[in-house]
Parts: sequence; C-alpha cells; structure tokens
Amino acid sequence: MDAVIRVSGLAKRFGELEVLRGIDCAIAASEVVCVIGPSGSGKSTLLRCLNGLEEASAGEVVVHGIRVNDPATDLDALRAEIGMVFQRFNLFPHKTAIQNITEAPIRVRKTPEAEAVEMARALLARVGLSAKENAYPAQLSGGQQQRVAIARAIVADPTFLLCDEPTGDLDRRTASEILDLMDMLVRDHKKTILMVTHDPKAAERAHQTLHLDKGVLVEAAGAPL
Repeated sequence: MDAVIRVSGLAKRFGELEVLRGIDCAIAASEVVCVIGPSGSGKSTLLRCLNGLEEASAGEVVVHGIRVNDPATDLDALRAEIGMVFQRFNLFPHKTAIQNITEAPIRVRKTPEAEAVEMARALLARVGLSAKENAYPAQLSGGQQQRVAIARAIVADPTFLLCDEPTGDLDRRTASEILDLMDMLVRDHKKTILMVTHDPKAAERAHQTLHLDKGVLVEAAGAPL
C-alpha cells in the first residue's frame, strides 16, 4: 500500500500515564479510516499526534512525506494540509456561518475578503447550506452546525481531514447525512479522512478500521499495516 500517512512505534505519555503504546499503522490516499475503541483508549490523542497538536513521546509520524515530530518541521505549513472537525463543532457563536468559514482565510492566509466569501459560498452550496450563510450557530441545527464546521475545515482545500466524533451528538438521520457528505469528499474531492467514532454505522463505511484499547492497536481491519 502506498501510504500517505504512516505511524511507526508511536507512543505518547503524559507524565507517568502512557496513553499510546507502539502504534503502527498506514493510511492510503482517499481512504476513510475509523478509529474505534472504548473511552480513554487514546483515540483522540492519536488524532492530535497526526497534526502535531500533541508531541509524540516516541516513534514516528509521517504525513505526506513530512515527519511531524521532526523539530525542523514547519507545523503551520503541515496543518495547512490537515483540516480538523470537532464533535462539538467549535464554531464562533457571534459569527454567521459564512463568517465562520471566512475567518481563517482572511485572518491567517490574508485572502482578500471578496475571494474568501466566494470560496465560502461555494462550500456552503457543496454542503447544502446556501440558504443559511447569514445564520448564527444558535439558529442552526446540530447537523447544520456540523456541516458548517466541515466547510470551515476544508476551505483551505486540505489533503487530510481529521474528525473527532463528528456524528457523536447527532441523531441517526443527521449522522447518516454527515457520513454521506464525507463519502462525497473522498469520492469526488479525493480527501483522506481519519475519523474517531463510536458510531458502528460510520465504521461500516470505512475502508479501514483501527481498534484501540488501553493505548494499544489491537486490530487493524480492512487494509494491511
């Protein structure tokens, strides 16, 4: 397998607490990979190690040929290739849907406002929310907020999308719609998605499933390591 993400011997400790131990896995381009396991098994920590939000205690993480835990690595440049979607959306409550999406392009990338708005409107159309561009998060359903969060995560056209329980607070129908949207991003836009989930329906759709338990990868199903 031609891996775009490769994890070798990854360990993460917080003081005496060993959260991840000897994790080895490989992820191909345009795959949906689900990370499953009981609460406290290290799933979210694994996700955060992939974009350098957590520093590995041992081992190596390589994303698109870039060694994440190399001190010489420009993590800001790396994160431009990685979008992040959170379970609780993390939208700015005082900003509209379109303002939430344009915030990073305008503030961080210095994209001209008109260009950022055009990009955001195209993304809102892609996620089925063209009519909600001026709505605030409190005026949106949970599923609509998650769609805005996904649009915000992909506005910079990242190669990878890391999702931490993206359907965890959603009802079954809405969760299925979010999974359909992610399938579309992989199929039509060649994104690679790594998703932490407790949702068996999400795991059923995955190309590969990584099962963590007590910080150890106990099973990798669907693709070879």
